[in-house]
Amino acid sequence: MTPLPENLPPRISEDDRDTAVQRLQDAYTQGHLSHDEMDARLHQALTAETPGELVVALSALPEEDAGTTATIGAASGRIRRRGAWRVPRMLKVESAFGKVHLDLSRAVIEHPVVDIELQLGSGGAKITVPRDAMVEVEALRTVWKDPLYKVGQRSGTGGPTIRISGSMEFGRLKIRHARR
Repeated sequence: MTPLPENLPPRISEDDRDTAVQRLQDAYTQGHLSHDEMDARLHQALTAETPGELVVALSALPEEDAGTTATIGAASGRIRRRGAWRVPRMLKVESAFGKVHLDLSRAVIEHPVVDIELQLGSGGAKITVPRDAMVEVEALRTVWKDPLYKVGQRSGTGGPTIRISGSMEFGRLKIRHARR
């Protein structure tokens, strides 16, 4: 059996690919891409194998508005954000019943401080932050269980500060730093 090389480039997930396709479709519907250009870029995004190849497909697209407050809400069911999504300066997450999973490890974070306000009824929440992020949870009010957060070995070394506030009724917030 032939050993695999140790430094393989990272592969992209289907969520990364789906996010890229959605951005291209949005740019087309807003008139930023011609039909031929969208077809060519969709082909690039659908055949990309590494994050770098995906970036090429998305190059020169207008920036998404990441400076405003965005709200993600659901009465029941899961709320999930992962892959290469753009994190707004202020993010509100509202859910009466259901689990929340926010993965910021490969997200585009353009702000030195990101505020995440959780308004959750029942159901847990899991937030994965970049390795170098610093996390503050003092402003989060919990009724049932305290947040579970283990400070990463490299936390707070030049990365963004993630401030989590709001309230959680029945469920636990688990925060972890990305492994890579």
